[in-house]
Amino acid sequence: MITDLWYKNAIVYCVAVESFMDSDGDGVGDFRGLTRRLDYLHGLGVTAIWLMPFQTSPGRDDGYDVSDYYNVDERFGTLGDFVEFTHGCKQRGMRVLIDLVVNHTSDEHPWFKSARSDPKSPYRDWYVWSKKKPKNADKGMVFPGVQTTTWTYDEAAKAYYFHRFYDFQPDLNTASPLVQAELLKIMGFWIQLGVSGFRMDAVPFVIAEKGPDVGLEPPSDFSMLRSFREFLQWRKGDSIILGEANIVPKEAMKYFGDDGDRLQMMFNFHVNQRLFYALASGDSGPLAKGLNETKTAYPTAQWGLFLRNHDELDLGRLEPEQRQKVFDEFGPEKAMQLYDRGIRRRLAPMLKADRRRLELAYSLMFTLPGTPVMRYGDEIAMGDDLKLPERYCARTPMQWSNRKNGGFSTAEKTYLPAISGGAFGFETVNVADQRRDPQSVFNWMERIIRMRQEVPEIGWGEYRVLPVKDPAILALRYEWRGNVVVFLHNFDVEPKEVAFRAEGTDDEPATLSNLLDENHSDPGPDGRHHVVLEGYGYRWFRLGGLDDILKRSEA
Repeated sequence: MITDLWYKNAIVYCVAVESFMDSDGDGVGDFRGLTRRLDYLHGLGVTAIWLMPFQTSPGRDDGYDVSDYYNVDERFGTLGDFVEFTHGCKQRGMRVLIDLVVNHTSDEHPWFKSARSDPKSPYRDWYVWSKKKPKNADKGMVFPGVQTTTWTYDEAAKAYYFHRFYDFQPDLNTASPLVQAELLKIMGFWIQLGVSGFRMDAVPFVIAEKGPDVGLEPPSDFSMLRSFREFLQWRKGDSIILGEANIVPKEAMKYFGDDGDRLQMMFNFHVNQRLFYALASGDSGPLAKGLNETKTAYPTAQWGLFLRNHDELDLGRLEPEQRQKVFDEFGPEKAMQLYDRGIRRRLAPMLKADRRRLELAYSLMFTLPGTPVMRYGDEIAMGDDLKLPERYCARTPMQWSNRKNGGFSTAEKTYLPAISGGAFGFETVNVADQRRDPQSVFNWMERIIRMRQEVPEIGWGEYRVLPVKDPAILALRYEWRGNVVVFLHNFDVEPKEVAFRAEGTDDEPATLSNLLDENHSDPGPDGRHHVVLEGYGYRWFRLGGLDDILKRSEA
């Protein structure tokens, strides 16, 4: 069954239910509150909502420790509330993606309670055990500095169990046919309730071989991904999986499949890290190289492009001097860093709320090859609270107004405190004030999203990096169905003049019409365009004069 590839030109908005809107005053966001805000998201231009974990959980890892895959955590509402939410999304033409956290469960999940209580339990083989502590138990932790081992002894089971993440998150034995069948059942359940796909957490660990004798670089069973895709497309032809896998480009292509028959989407961590190096250094060279290294070979394959998300900004795959440059620029204090590899801040404080750099960064996210994935609060440039531990600093309540708790809740105490005071407090940064200000980040974001949806060439077209002499300039050209668009970005604080060729499909120089303002560009006598970009400036161009573009759109 063939999908309609809706995800190619989507605008994805990531939201945690607990963080968005509290409808009943208990200090925790819920589905009823989120449903009330669907018109807001629809007006912003969002076409797909990605929900972070909302299933039943003890909440020791912000919902990533699931104890019941078939229910909604009571703090957020009921299954009925969830269905009302998905129905509301469908009415507005928005799709729903949900987190699929199946590498591990909570240690309070009934499966694990049964597995640990009796060696003959039918769930014993659903987890990974060892009688003796493996020799490499002190290596391979996901959270170095917080974790000390990947194998923990369980008194009830009289054995060690394996956990890539925290010790209260035992890994599922995903190689077991019974476990794999259960994973398909979980996906089928939520598809039936209106979901269009899944953001699969920690994909490399899901498909990796597990056991006491497995080394630190275990082999992977990619056929599992093909099975997931076949099942979903049988149940609902246009459903997708967006994979989280921070791996090198050569390995990433295996997740898409040799014939493009595995995952439809993957987050592009490779480009993300090089994008932040470019923002920190003013050098777009490594970013351009990263774009060339991550070209996909199949029309169904698509990258998810993002700036910041709910986790730390992982810089682990940069060269040491590149990583240090990003640390020095965006996270110089130890309290801003995490796990010896990343920065735990939101984007706006990292960029010191510099409007020029914020626009540059978001312009890049919307024009680099792939589908843009926003984080809730991006549209108003929300900040962070570094007093909160680990990654919670960037998971604070949505700031709707300058009223109590930022308009998020009427409760005396919320699940996390809303940011108050200072440059990023809700008194200063909130939706209500920005909607009334034509020059606000919110209104700029709404306009840029609307324009992005009018440029399908980014999601569908072939792209190439145009050769320019100045390393501070990134020039990208897309072509699709006879249409050409060009994007320029200046990573330097100083103005730059850039000269480049932007031939049409007939290789003839042509006028470039500016999509964002009136600064159009005609080719000079040498056949090249000469464009002056202000410091941290950007341009969105479509090839052809305005009359040509209007005729094309009418056709």
